[in-house]
Amino acid sequence: MDPVQFLTASRVVIVAGKGGVGKTTVTAALARMAAAEGLATLIVEVEGKSGLAAVFGREPLTYREVVLAPGGGPDGAADVRGRTVTPDDALLEYLEDHGLRRVSKRLVATGALDIVATAAPGIKDILILGKVKQLERAAAAGQPTEDGGEPADLIVLDAPAAGHAITFLLAARGLLDAVRVGPIHTQARDVLELLTDPSRCQVLLVTLPEETPVNELTETAFHLEDRVGVSLGPVVVNGVYPPLDGLDADPEEAAAAAGTSLRPGEAEALRAAAAFRLARQRLQAEQVARLADRLPLPQLHLPYLFRAELGPDDVAELARALRGQVVALDALPAAAPAESGAEPR
Repeated sequence: MDPVQFLTASRVVIVAGKGGVGKTTVTAALARMAAAEGLATLIVEVEGKSGLAAVFGREPLTYREVVLAPGGGPDGAADVRGRTVTPDDALLEYLEDHGLRRVSKRLVATGALDIVATAAPGIKDILILGKVKQLERAAAAGQPTEDGGEPADLIVLDAPAAGHAITFLLAARGLLDAVRVGPIHTQARDVLELLTDPSRCQVLLVTLPEETPVNELTETAFHLEDRVGVSLGPVVVNGVYPPLDGLDADPEEAAAAAGTSLRPGEAEALRAAAAFRLARQRLQAEQVARLADRLPLPQLHLPYLFRAELGPDDVAELARALRGQVVALDALPAAAPAESGAEPR
């Protein structure tokens, strides 16, 4: 599949998955891939809790957009920009835009937003999603970013972890049912229109090739499609160990064939390492096959990087790997939905 076709299938891509599966890293890699294709990309971090800026080697994000990875150069790459969105900041901006600046500051200073959120569950989520909707509309209209940057071709939302992701994306539908008139109803309706339009929004789910993350991702996928009505893009299987040949070879025989010898204890250590790697490869093969059986969506596999901490070079490496996986996809709609009405097994 053409990478640009894949990346421009929707203006907003929501990256979601169980905590610890590398969702934020995938967000960064997707944005870096898009920028390498010349697409100006904006990453939106929810409530500043993901540590996304760190993988770009930058300071923590704020409500103000900043450049995470500058574009330019001979390859024609575009900027990757980033910002965080919190309910308080979104509410302040909304009220100030409607001439209620003094009221907005008092609401936040007194903690009234928390009281409202308790009385009307989902209000914080709808404030965040309402801001994302505003950014998407500005991008669709070709408007510059809020600090005067080039219009965003793609917005990537680093969503909450899988359990919260469902309630996060269900907020619009819940408020639409609970509040029949007024600005909250209008905001919820507009957000729901965004979430359910595949040309505007799709969800990219991330998992590890392990039993529990695969189970949770499958349940999340069916909840999102059946209860929210979002379109699902390919599943990203993160942390895949690349296959190694020769793992079944005897270390002492291999050393002798190479004209060398092993020190005491090295053969046992090599056998244990090979056994672990073989077991890991079998496990991930089983889970990838099980995922394909339970969830009929294309898969994009990203390699496990043997680093303690990931940085900009690692993000670039994952972006190249992601591009290779996208190119290898069949030319199917990027937002192919799961089978309607099916149940996870």
